[in-house]
Amino acid sequence: MNRILRSPLAHISLCMLVLYSSRLLAASVRAQVQATGYVINADVDPATNKLTATVAVTLTALEDVSQITLELNNGLQISKLVDAAQHALTPERLTTNSTVRIPLASQLAKGSSTTLTFDYSGTLTGSDTSPVEGIKLAAVADPVSILLYAGRWFPLATPGLFTNRFTAEMHIHVPSEYRVVGSTTTESTPKSIAGNRTEYNFNWTKPGFPGTLIIGKFLAPISAPGIPNVRIWVTEKHKSPASGYAETAAEQFEYFSSIFGQPESGRLNIVELPDDAVSAAWAPQIAAIAGNRIGDKNSRRLLANTIAHQWWGSEVSPATLNDAWITNGMSRYSELMYLEETAGKTSFQNAITDESAAALAYDTEPLTTLGRLDYFSPQFQNMTIEKGAMVFHMLRWEMGDEVFKKFLRGLLSQYTDKGIRSSNVETVAEAQLVTPANGSAPNLQAFFAQWLDGTGAPQFHNKFTVYRLGNNKGFRTVGSIDQDLDLFRMPVALRIETDGKTELRRVDVSGSESQYTIETFGRPRRINIDPDNWLLKSTPDLAVRVAVLRGQNQAAQGDLMAALGEYQKALDINKTSSLANYRIGEIFFTQRNYQSSANSFRDALRGDGDPKWVEVWSHIQLGRIFDVTGQRDRAVNEYRLAVQTNDNTQGAVNEARALMQKPYQRPREEN
Repeated sequence: MNRILRSPLAHISLCMLVLYSSRLLAASVRAQVQATGYVINADVDPATNKLTATVAVTLTALEDVSQITLELNNGLQISKLVDAAQHALTPERLTTNSTVRIPLASQLAKGSSTTLTFDYSGTLTGSDTSPVEGIKLAAVADPVSILLYAGRWFPLATPGLFTNRFTAEMHIHVPSEYRVVGSTTTESTPKSIAGNRTEYNFNWTKPGFPGTLIIGKFLAPISAPGIPNVRIWVTEKHKSPASGYAETAAEQFEYFSSIFGQPESGRLNIVELPDDAVSAAWAPQIAAIAGNRIGDKNSRRLLANTIAHQWWGSEVSPATLNDAWITNGMSRYSELMYLEETAGKTSFQNAITDESAAALAYDTEPLTTLGRLDYFSPQFQNMTIEKGAMVFHMLRWEMGDEVFKKFLRGLLSQYTDKGIRSSNVETVAEAQLVTPANGSAPNLQAFFAQWLDGTGAPQFHNKFTVYRLGNNKGFRTVGSIDQDLDLFRMPVALRIETDGKTELRRVDVSGSESQYTIETFGRPRRINIDPDNWLLKSTPDLAVRVAVLRGQNQAAQGDLMAALGEYQKALDINKTSSLANYRIGEIFFTQRNYQSSANSFRDALRGDGDPKWVEVWSHIQLGRIFDVTGQRDRAVNEYRLAVQTNDNTQGAVNEARALMQKPYQRPREEN
């Protein structure tokens, strides 16, 4: 499942060094059984919001078990359950979550398999029965129904979400006006059945995650011109931008194929999700995007991230959730690599700054101990996605571009259709760094101990003295790099700005103080540490962003006072932070404290201007305040100023123009 991507107006889900051996001490729950294959027969009726299914699941015991625990969506009631010998079993529903406990008729020995067959049905209308509170993952509705793998619409082994690979044969019945998109190794033609219904058949024969179905009143699929293997499925409402969006998807699919190699399947379906569901989801051959994001230029990164899961998630998956940083992080970094390819270095480096802030927002536990957290929790998402991406970014710095790409292809080829562990990443990385010159693999243990098993990031300080060399030979700079992590060890870039040309040097930093000596022809005027943001590091600017991110997370959870406290921390670090003032203005606006809100938005306009989009959206927010308080002329003036910025971040200019034509109306409160 993919997360909502960061945007100026969207919620951004958000020190001791732990020793290398801490990977072995993760406190995640151990799986007792593994699901290996499913045969699913299901009837979907959008008119009544009902799902009816018979599912046979083959389970293999990982230890001797007399009781099995599975997960099934709370909205589904089991009417019959039998084992392979047709013994009736009595499942016990746990009311607090989607867990089903099943006592077996006889003990299942380690390594042996059995098949349980479930009959169940229920009404799925949205997030009220979801296994993840507040997130719609399974819903039967018109015009689009979603049965996402993470929605547990069929019984899943637990723990096993996104780690337990399986095959699936599915036979799905729907009303004839609906089409069904799923994962299938071999395409089959839908066939008409009794009752004005249609049967769709899917068969995914490789171990993976084929458990997602999207059912809708979709038009005939639209292909990218000349690229029939990339198709987009949309309703009439989103027909207009579909063709262009398919072209974008084809471009991204081709780019990732050139970097990572061909995916398991050459087919890709871009599929419309309901606007009120998750913003994106993936499965083999599927990249599903919320309908209101299709065609939106700002969703290109969201689309790239979702498509990247065809490799990082579908082709290879984490062995345990302690290893989820590999696939979550590399999907994010794939998105950033595509941004670098299409938008250039500046956009890429700006995005890396955002990633760094998000990576540090919840950096209180090592990456390799996060498996005990809920997959959809803000800390798990922030750490595995953003910090995971930064680990790959730093590996790229250690390796160089070409070796890094070979390393990624090596991971994919060696672990296709398998679970991958953090230790595997280290082994493959070291193997890629072997050259005829060095003859042996370099030791990356320190790198992975720091970034996987440790927390925090170094804060660098540089001090140096410049000496003139005789006979017009230039200058010698003797300096030291200090930082606060005693066990830190990595190469660090220095950019030396001199009276002549600017020069770059690579310095090995080890421990809290590292000496360096550099000779240049021109006199050094300024020396910057890590100027291109290759390392995850702590800086005052990032501290402001981290506090703001934490505040945004508190606001998203409804704790506005805690959010204001975090924003105030940001202002304590930087009193002119435009971002912190903007976020404070948002909270006051939500509370209808319009004068305080207007003051904060004006402070944002007078602040440091970082990020740039704060200017255009502050004018829009001031305009909305003036509209709400009956001052239309002043509102129009603010919208005009917003248009004049020519900054269309998140459709800002479009929004301002629309508000110039029609005044902002405060949403009515529901009783």
